[in-house]
Amino acid sequence: MSTPHDPAALYPDVAAHGSLAAALRAAADGHLEAVPAASPDSLLLYGSVASTLPHREPLRIDASTRERCWSIRGGEPFQGMCLVDGDTDDLAQVARAARAWQDGESLDDIRRAAPFAHLTGRFEVPDLDPVRLVESEWQGMLREARELEYAWQAQYQALVEAAYAEPALRALYPFTSHWTLRFSSTTRPSLTLGSPCLSAGGDGTYGVGTGFITPNLGVFPTAPEAAARAVRHLPTDFGPVTLGRPLKA
Repeated sequence: MSTPHDPAALYPDVAAHGSLAAALRAAADGHLEAVPAASPDSLLLYGSVASTLPHREPLRIDASTRERCWSIRGGEPFQGMCLVDGDTDDLAQVARAARAWQDGESLDDIRRAAPFAHLTGRFEVPDLDPVRLVESEWQGMLREARELEYAWQAQYQALVEAAYAEPALRALYPFTSHWTLRFSSTTRPSLTLGSPCLSAGGDGTYGVGTGFITPNLGVFPTAPEAAARAVRHLPTDFGPVTLGRPLKA
């Protein structure tokens, strides 16, 4: 098992500037005016970069304590969902991604500026239109399913794509719980349950149930059959999707 290393030893260039914030500003040739460090006791390891766009959270930048590597995460504030992430050992690329995020460049342009940046498939919905938020989450789920590296990736991908192919399910807000596909009549941050659940069995079958995981509505040999059964058991008053209420602090 690897053990944490001295940050100054892993990041001597950052240590020479006194903080990750200062190192990023130097790497960006002064184009990152304000890059606050996360806390005084972790100046070399954490930082964040605010955006000119109000519908973006600050880009979070974290340095690994086990190997020389930085990770980024950029999300949207209403749901707290990730739009872009990625890992690299190139501080200059981190600075390019941070500048593009700060300047409000499109997600595709951030990817072009810093090729290590990984787009999650979700897109930005500044006006919080529930229909667009639903489609954004579906796109994120479809990309995630296609990028999985588990042995049952193909089966899970087939389940997500079969559900998306059903208009009644595609109109609902999708989410997963322990890789069980579920649907909500509200968006995050507060989900509303009540629809059937879909699951991919380890034996190649697909289950449909009214509760969590238990396939009490049937087990099917194909994903489209399971998705069709879920549609038949949707409550008649489940939808259209509305915005989830912000959670109380």
